[in-house]
Amino acid sequence: MATDSDALTPMVQALSSASQDEWFERKFAESMAKMNATKTPRLSIMATKGTLDWAYPTFIIGSTAAALGWEVSIFFTFYGLGLLKKDLDLHISPLGNPAMPMKMPFGPQWFQSVDWNMPNVLMAGVPGFESVATALMEQTIKKHGIASIPDLRDACIEEGAKLIACQMTVDLFGWTKDDFIPGIAEWAGAASYLGAAKGADVTLFI
Repeated sequence: MATDSDALTPMVQALSSASQDEWFERKFAESMAKMNATKTPRLSIMATKGTLDWAYPTFIIGSTAAALGWEVSIFFTFYGLGLLKKDLDLHISPLGNPAMPMKMPFGPQWFQSVDWNMPNVLMAGVPGFESVATALMEQTIKKHGIASIPDLRDACIEEGAKLIACQMTVDLFGWTKDDFIPGIAEWAGAASYLGAAKGADVTLFI
């Protein structure tokens, strides 16, 4: 009966046990490097937030990875599903997020560079505070030339990212498929997300 050692080349057989181990490790590393060099990276994102500030990480990371040639799937569920609606009316919510500074998009440079950390009691007690904060954020985004959420969403679709809508959330919130953009690749549930996440190289929960 042939053994593993019989399959080795005479040169390898002549090596010591330690040298054989080193040879195998080197060959294995070379094979893995070759395989990884030809493999297409895969990214899976679960988007659960529907506010303006949380929409940006989802679509920026997704569109960038897709543009780099990655296979990208983004599963939109609960409030995150609202990011796929035709009519977007996104707001930010500083309340409960004390780490988020407020930046003023107007005035002298020293004034614009100040971090206006507003206490939660002020945010909750002043009527219309979130609308004002949203307007200021939108002005800041526009001033710095950052793409809008619809533009980034379109970029994801154009670059081949797979946008998946959670069917359970659609039913839960009483929405219909007509409320959403036509670029949705799939209407599915948690099992579909888990399948994509299982085979992904990078998995993000946003």
